[in-house]
Amino acid sequence: MTPIDSQAVLAGWQALLPCLVVVGTAVLAMIVDLVWRGPDADGVAATGLVGLGAAVVVAMGLWGGDAASGLADTLRLDRFALFFAILVCVAAALTIGLSLEYVREHPIAAGDYYTLVLLATVGMMLMAAATDLVVVFLALEVMSVAVYVLAGMLRGDLRSNEAALKYFLLGAFASAFLLYGIALVYGATGSTRIDALARAAAQPSMLLQLGGALLLVGFAFKVALVPFHAWTPDVYEGAPTTVTALMAVGVKAAGFAALARVASAAFEPMAIWEPIAWTLAALTMTVGNLSALVQTSVKRMLAYSSIAHAGYALVGLVAGTPAGGSALLFYLVAYTFMNVGAFGVLLALGRRGETRERLADLSGVGLRHPVLGVAMTVCMLSLAGMPLTAGFAGKFYLFSAALDAGYVWLVVIAVLNSLVSVAYYLGVLIPMYMGEDERTLVPPTARPWLLGTVLVAVIVTLLVGIDPSGPMMVAQSAFASLP
Repeated sequence: MTPIDSQAVLAGWQALLPCLVVVGTAVLAMIVDLVWRGPDADGVAATGLVGLGAAVVVAMGLWGGDAASGLADTLRLDRFALFFAILVCVAAALTIGLSLEYVREHPIAAGDYYTLVLLATVGMMLMAAATDLVVVFLALEVMSVAVYVLAGMLRGDLRSNEAALKYFLLGAFASAFLLYGIALVYGATGSTRIDALARAAAQPSMLLQLGGALLLVGFAFKVALVPFHAWTPDVYEGAPTTVTALMAVGVKAAGFAALARVASAAFEPMAIWEPIAWTLAALTMTVGNLSALVQTSVKRMLAYSSIAHAGYALVGLVAGTPAGGSALLFYLVAYTFMNVGAFGVLLALGRRGETRERLADLSGVGLRHPVLGVAMTVCMLSLAGMPLTAGFAGKFYLFSAALDAGYVWLVVIAVLNSLVSVAYYLGVLIPMYMGEDERTLVPPTARPWLLGTVLVAVIVTLLVGIDPSGPMMVAQSAFASLP
């Protein structure tokens, strides 16, 4: 009988520890929901916030240690996985902060809603830590199924129903591509491990290249790369705004985490990767920005904006260098906070049973509610990449890494797209300060959790933009831990 290696067992549990904290929180949230009932019962939300905070603390405590492997080496808790565990937990916590008053004001089952947010977060964390393609697929499905349901939480709203159905059908189709790609990779290498794929990528067979292409399709759907982006505007517009915020930051971060781990190990050695990724990045930036120019719905505009930003983020992987990978991680942090702030302001403009998401609904808001005006201004300028904001620092690092790697024309396309984006981001601010509308709004102070979350997002956006060196050092350390 083989003796049990207690250190290996301990390391295996350690690799699962941040995820287990969030899983335990989700279970506890369901129990709290059974006990704490009522229209204004916030016990489930408080449980979720405490659990997510505990997961962040655990991840930070493991940062300085050696990488741990678990589940027969199919999970690797390195600094890369810990970085994304912290990022998606923060994104989920910000989502809960945006949701507290929103859930009270709408016919949403609070216990189900917050539990699904936590379970989606578990899937995101597992995607970043997975070193086996089957585990990547399972993690993606854990995340996706939860988000499918969240998108349709407003059961009496036809737009929400449509968003959930479209996301489910197209998501299932994309998952089939991913699963078929995994099958082809297994046929070519005899394994679904990413390290086995990396060894075979040095001299890839036609079967392996086809499998890699199908994997890329599955990842491209989740991060909304053109031409796999068609679901994004309708789903983002129809889903509850708080869920849209989670999809825009958390789902995108998890998708890029899995894509970065696979690409850095396996895709980059394949000669076919560079032209495909270059083309996808250029198309995604251009289609996203040009489509956003003609939108009259701010929420739909932000959906196309998220497509464009996926193109910017992909530039870091196209560069194929440690500087490019680190810039990608930094950019995802910046994008999380500036996007949450923008969606938070949209939430603050709405009233019970009434959404105000069109450009005309912003008229005069900047003067009547200066806090919301300043918050939206900072977020729009950051998304446009203006100096002294996190968005500018993120784009600077991405474009610099691509230039150093020799991708001059890709950077030219990216810079031109950034200039185009200024038009529609300023198009949000102009009616806020120059339009006139006397419709009453709920004072921001009447929704303290929403206001606090928006202020946190805006402050972080400014602080990271003013001094990006600290977050960039963390991103460099995280990306350097990839094997």
